Amino acid sequence: MPDLYRLLYRIRRFEETVLENFPKGVFYGTTHTGLGQEANAVGVLGGLQAQDVVFSNHRCHGHFLAYGGDLHALFAELMGRLTGVCGGRGGSQHLHWRNFYSNGVQGGIVPVATGMALAEKRLGRGAVTVAFLGDGTLGEGTVYESLNLASLWGAPILYVVEDNRIAQTTPVELALAGDMPARFQAFGIPSTSLDTSDVLEIAAAAGDLLSQVRASGRPQALILHTCRFGPHSKGDDTRDPAWVAQMRLERDPLTIHAARLPAETRQTIEKETAAEVAAAFEQALSDPYPVLP
Repeated sequence: MPDLYRLLYRIRRFEETVLENFPKGVFYGTTHTGLGQEANAVGVLGGLQAQDVVFSNHRCHGHFLAYGGDLHALFAELMGRLTGVCGGRGGSQHLHWRNFYSNGVQGGIVPVATGMALAEKRLGRGAVTVAFLGDGTLGEGTVYESLNLASLWGAPILYVVEDNRIAQTTPVELALAGDMPARFQAFGIPSTSLDTSDVLEIAAAAGDLLSQVRASGRPQALILHTCRFGPHSKGDDTRDPAWVAQMRLERDPLTIHAARLPAETRQTIEKETAAEVAAAFEQALSDPYPVLP
């Protein structure tokens, strides 16, 4: 369990460092953090096997780090440095490393991820694909075309909906009719819903679903009702600050998991991880930029 807390805290400190330093002009483009959603990334991706494929979205830092990505390479990518994950060309939203892919066009990743799952099935390598999407993505028509084909053709994919209750500035109740599970069940895709920030609960559910997908070669859906503590990107947050503060008190995945650890263990992890993140940030700052032709 200490390893889980270390990873949760690593993601948190990385993204806090990004938000703290963005106003200084250190990073390029924009950025979307997942503060409060760390348990989703750690819980779901902890059950992967080496050959599995992950598709993330604009809020991808936590997914990348939970997948095993390098802190320094991610900082360098956001800074546009040559040592970045994609040589400084992808920025905050567009990453590719091993079998990890992310793209800022949320609806657009779902058909690509579904096609990748079907390709892996044909190749017979036993890979399962995980696709992360947000509640706002459920308004995209291409999502339902993808669900239809995934069910019809039997794609070994786990669709993970991170429902943080707001799509940029649009609350979920103003954007989605009906209920989320029914949207998957209409295509014959079983759906599991959790309303929790507990990494152990998420890991148990995701591990079971990944095993089912692996055994059956068919799609499943996991809906995680979660909380985003930070703004949509760097500063655009239309929510009541009091509500966000209350969610921090009640739903912080770090607080929930830290309670399982001795205080000394937690403090050691936080000190070591903060130093690790700071060192990676400083190293990226001194890295070279790509040389343009």
